[in-house]
Amino acid sequence: MIKTTLAIDGMMCGHCEAHVNDTIRKAFDVKKVNSSHTKGQTEIISETPLDEEKLKAAVNETGYTVLSVTSEEYDKKGFSLFNK
Repeated sequence: MIKTTLAIDGMMCGHCEAHVNDTIRKAFDVKKVNSSHTKGQTEIISETPLDEEKLKAAVNETGYTVLSVTSEEYDKKGFSLFNK
């Protein structure tokens, strides 16, 4: 499993988070996705690595700006957005 973390500029509320989450779910085969507008982050759990350029393009088309993308092995400890 892979955890991909996006730094996203422009999310202002829960509706923004839902918009980003829905966009990612529609464009990619993911296990979980969660966004935090207060942290400006989205975390995605997937079986395989995601195409970073396609990911950036999908989110940027919604009007938000992807500032960075990082990926790492995921060890099922839970989303860090909830653990901090």
